[in-house]
Amino acid sequence: MRLCELRIEDVAFGGKGVAREQGKAVFVPYTIEGEVVSAEIVREKKQFAEAELVEVKQSSPDRVAPECPYFGRCGGCAYQHIDYQDQLAIKWRQVREALQRIGKLKDVPMRPIIPSPNQYAYRNRITVHAQDGVIGFFRRDSHRLLDIDRCPISREEVNRSLAALREQKNVRDGHYTLRTASERRVFSQVNDEVAGSLQDLVIELVPPNQKLLIDAYCGSGFFAKALLNKFERVIGIDWDRFAIAAARENASEKETYIAGDVQGVEAAVSAAFVSNQTQPRASAATTLIVDPPATGLTEGVRNAIIHLAPETVIYVSCNPPTLARDVKEFQQRFAINSITPLDMFPQTAEIEVVAHLRAMPPN
Repeated sequence: MRLCELRIEDVAFGGKGVAREQGKAVFVPYTIEGEVVSAEIVREKKQFAEAELVEVKQSSPDRVAPECPYFGRCGGCAYQHIDYQDQLAIKWRQVREALQRIGKLKDVPMRPIIPSPNQYAYRNRITVHAQDGVIGFFRRDSHRLLDIDRCPISREEVNRSLAALREQKNVRDGHYTLRTASERRVFSQVNDEVAGSLQDLVIELVPPNQKLLIDAYCGSGFFAKALLNKFERVIGIDWDRFAIAAARENASEKETYIAGDVQGVEAAVSAAFVSNQTQPRASAATTLIVDPPATGLTEGVRNAIIHLAPETVIYVSCNPPTLARDVKEFQQRFAINSITPLDMFPQTAEIEVVAHLRAMPPN
């Protein structure tokens, strides 16, 4: 353990400020570009070091007072000390840098970041943990629980549910998901307003005169249902059979939802066409939407998409580095039309991104 004085040069993906000491990168949480800080080195590796903030000696004009009394101890939020407009600028820059560094894109066709109308009180659900009478979130970089009364980034209905849970006697150890409503337990976005903006953006990116939509990782049909009027046929694929069951409810004749591995996208599309006695045609006038988990697309899925060669690919990502990795592989077959970040998770280091790709003519 040793103290050092550092000037923060950047904010890395994940939320930590980056400084340099004798050429080595030093990561310091809760700092902002341009600040001079005193920090204590807590881990030192060959290529980098990690430190804890001790004192801000020269403060950024973008530094603000956090609204949450647990900020800095709770592992959820990383940016409550930063003015919201600067949060947006940081996230926009992080997306571009990931695509340049990992995706090897020289000219990234970035569009402006879409902000969240609500910077606090936006989450429609949270998962809290209970252990030995403590109810709350995990502490930063720890598996120890932090007891919390209220989460400022969550909606009031969620905080009421948290209060009701805390009032119970002898709460069993475990995990408790608190929601704004008793909705079906399938995946949905946590920020309703930005989810609406995301849906609008995807609708905007779909070109005219489309015939087939393939919605991979379709869930209960968030995108597919909104795009029915733009396509003659819609095929949704997802591993979650409960989500597929929800998508099939009230589905029209043009919709087919398949529970299965997205890697089998071609086989699923062919099966759907055969079942409808229509010849498969999955390239011209075809749009593919992928919305994978944070790990991104597997190699098998990437290869299936390249072989399928749909005219348009809309890639919705919650992890810029894995998006950049996948986009790098797609450049052999697709041109990148635009990259649009969305701030689905204000005050946190998380970023939602939509990449719009178009198939290039074969050589």
